[in-house]
Amino acid sequence: MPGNTKTPVTIWHNPRCSKSRETLALLQKHGIEPEIREYLKAPPTAAEVDSLLDLLGGEPRALLRDNEAEFKATGRKAATLDRKEIASLIARHPVLLQRPVVVAGTKAAIGRPPEAALKVIKG
Repeated sequence: MPGNTKTPVTIWHNPRCSKSRETLALLQKHGIEPEIREYLKAPPTAAEVDSLLDLLGGEPRALLRDNEAEFKATGRKAATLDRKEIASLIARHPVLLQRPVVVAGTKAAIGRPPEAALKVIKG
């Protein structure tokens, strides 16, 4: 049962984001009280972003919000960025982090849709 997980759960959360709020509420509905990391107040380092990328697997660009003004100001195209550049950009501009991200143990998921986060809390 998801609420019985012994693995600590963390949500990289932006309280102004509706998907982030919905994901937090969904976790709580399943009996999970995650550690909340408001990444805009406590920005990640490039190494932390790189670790998130490891946990997420898949395409690193999935973690990047390339529609934000901060990204557009770089003049770059997301398709041309490598993993290290993505981690560095997100560390410098945490608003570029796709949100929310839910981490449990060695697994992570982007909560878009919010139900995607459930896969990391189910054993």
